[in-house]
Amino acid sequence: MNVVIVGGHGKIALRLEKLLAERGDSPRGIIRKTEQAKDLEEIGAEPIVLDIENVDDISDALAGADAVVFAAGAGPGSGPARKRTVDYGGAVKLADACKSQEISRYVMVSSIGSNRPDSWSDQMRPYQEAKHEADEYLVASGLDYTILRPGGLTDDPGTGSVELGERVDYGQVSRDDVAAVIAECLTADNTIGKAFDVLSGDTPIADAVRAL
Repeated sequence: MNVVIVGGHGKIALRLEKLLAERGDSPRGIIRKTEQAKDLEEIGAEPIVLDIENVDDISDALAGADAVVFAAGAGPGSGPARKRTVDYGGAVKLADACKSQEISRYVMVSSIGSNRPDSWSDQMRPYQEAKHEADEYLVASGLDYTILRPGGLTDDPGTGSVELGERVDYGQVSRDDVAAVIAECLTADNTIGKAFDVLSGDTPIADAVRAL
C-alpha cells in the first residue's frame, strides 16, 4: 500500500512510517524542510518537501497513493491563526486533493475532545475548533474516512494494547500505540466511516480495531 502522510516528520508520523515500511508498504511523508528528509529515508519512507500552508493545491504530491493520513499540527507554541491554516486548512486541502486524485481512503489524526464542545477550555478552544471543523469537513467529503481522537500523547514505549470507543474517558496514550492503531486501520475496512477516541488500555490493538 502506498500511503502519503501529511506532517511526515511529526512524532506519530515517523513511528507510522517505520511501521509501514517494515511491513512492506510504501510510506511517503510530506515535510516542510529539506533537512528533515534524511530522517524519513533512514526508516524507509520517501520524503516529499512541500509546505502545505503556502500551496493551494497539493494534489500532485498524492499521485499514485492508495491512502492518506493527516498527522500534521501547528503545535502547542503556535497561535490561533496557524491552527486554522494547519490543523484545519491542511486537512481540508488534503481532502480536496484526494478527490482530485480519486483517492478514497483518508485517516485523520484528530484530538480527544474535538467532538465535545462543552469540554473546551478557553486556552484549548482554537485548537479544538480547528480539529472539530476539519473532522466535520472530512465526514461531509464523501471519502472513506477514519477519524482517530487520541488522548494526551506520551513518548512512553507502546504496550500494544489500547481502549477505543466513540466516547471514552480522558486519559493518555503513547505515540507508539497511536501509530500502530493507524497502521491497523489502514487495512481494516470496518473502520471506514468511524470516529473514535484512542487511549491506553488492555485490548490488543488488532482486536480493538476489529471490534469497532
